[in-house]
Amino acid sequence: MSLTNVVLGEAGCDNALFLRIDSGKSLERLLFDCGEDCASTLPFAEVSNVDQLFFSHLHIDHVAGFDSFFRCTYDRLTKPNHIWGPPGTAQILQHRFQGFLWNLQAGEPGEWRVSEIHESEIRTTRFDLGEAFSIAHQESSRPHQGIVWSGAGGTVKAFTMDHKTPSIAYLVEEHSRRNVDTSKLASLGLKPGPWLKQLKDASSDSPPLLIEGAPHDVKSLQDALMTESKGDSTAYLTDFLLDDSTMEGLAESLHGCGTIICEGQYRHADIELARKNYHMTTVLAAKLAKRAGVEKLILFHVSDRYARAEWQEMLREAREAFPNTHYPEHWGIETSASA
Repeated sequence: MSLTNVVLGEAGCDNALFLRIDSGKSLERLLFDCGEDCASTLPFAEVSNVDQLFFSHLHIDHVAGFDSFFRCTYDRLTKPNHIWGPPGTAQILQHRFQGFLWNLQAGEPGEWRVSEIHESEIRTTRFDLGEAFSIAHQESSRPHQGIVWSGAGGTVKAFTMDHKTPSIAYLVEEHSRRNVDTSKLASLGLKPGPWLKQLKDASSDSPPLLIEGAPHDVKSLQDALMTESKGDSTAYLTDFLLDDSTMEGLAESLHGCGTIICEGQYRHADIELARKNYHMTTVLAAKLAKRAGVEKLILFHVSDRYARAEWQEMLREAREAFPNTHYPEHWGIETSASA
């Protein structure tokens, strides 16, 4: 399996995250936020095949590019159309759906579901293209117990943060990886072959596996040869107040995460302004990464109040707290100054 991340948008502009989970059997595409021009930077084939869209919150710089995404997918029938976000997302998205004239689509199929992530429950509302998205069908409610979505290749967890409005932090985790330890084959008197893939894909109660004409119990072979390792993980964090108590709780929830993609809206000298606006500084993001024991921190969503040289200084300051900190590579503003 593999998990790849692409930060969309340029420095000082709206940003989003496009994430792909490739399980080897399926490819799932997840989009986090949809700022202006973000979706339009992706190939049409990628946008039209996004499996799930997750909003952190619905401020304009996180939703302004939704029309580009919706234009590619509004009548999609090849896969479910599902959007996630904080309380109030269904009402705001219905306004976005109805911002166009649908006089030629009466009765046509096409369903959109919007799931609101509340503190203790997830409420899902359905909107139909054939009704011009005019009716909000209250479809279901279920307890919110951490994981909000589970796919073939991984899961998404959600945590409610404070941006003077609920802002959702997301953690994407690949399913555990199952591999065959071929170094143990000789001790069992077995040779490598196509049967190894069959063993990897089989369930423990599958019929005996034929190896060179001889039947072998699948569970016994899996116990002897299979190893399981933790999959990769990515956290998407943007636009919320990171005070001491939030830092402690979030660091625990993200402990051991592979990559954190986190806002770096303010330089640390402006921490009081950051707190006033319920944002982070690059240094606070780096301290969170260090405390959570993550592998890598990518800063994005930087403010255009700063010049390019200041962005570089903000990166240098962050690296003093957490050396493996970077901006998205395509921004081209990495500095050679390291901690």
